[in-house]
Amino acid sequence: MVKEVVVENVDQSKIELSTDLVKKYMWWSMGAGLIPVPFVDLLAVSGVQLKMLKDMSDLYGIKFSENRGKSIVAALLGYVVPNSLSFGGASSLLKMIPIVGTLIGGLSMSLFAGAATYAIGKVFIQHFEAGGTFLDFNPATLKEYFFAKFEEGKELAKEMDEKKKMKEEPV
Repeated sequence: MVKEVVVENVDQSKIELSTDLVKKYMWWSMGAGLIPVPFVDLLAVSGVQLKMLKDMSDLYGIKFSENRGKSIVAALLGYVVPNSLSFGGASSLLKMIPIVGTLIGGLSMSLFAGAATYAIGKVFIQHFEAGGTFLDFNPATLKEYFFAKFEEGKELAKEMDEKKKMKEEPV
């Protein structure tokens, strides 16, 4: 069982604001995952995730490092991609197959992007709340927590997708 770090004297409003940021960027990532061009979708999702980290670091008053952010995101995603080949890069490649591949790949990539963005955001909320920065972030120590949040994010992304579909259906 993965435990969250309990931090005393926590500014609850920062947690709420950063959680709202995660949800906002989850939507953006899911949209970027629908881009029908293979690998352009991956670049767009990465850009959204880095923007989320930038906004979150601004909220916590932590100096943002784009290069460090890229390497951290890549390291964290490296933990889930081997276990999620139906998502991520494979989903992007599916988009090369006309019509059916674009639809299936787009949906899979969208859900992967949402789950990954959620997990990255949750990991950084915990890390920043514990007083961490980009310089002392160690992906290996948060591997289990990241994976648990990724699984949680997959469920949340599916729920968000279903809610979106329900709003689009004519009555």
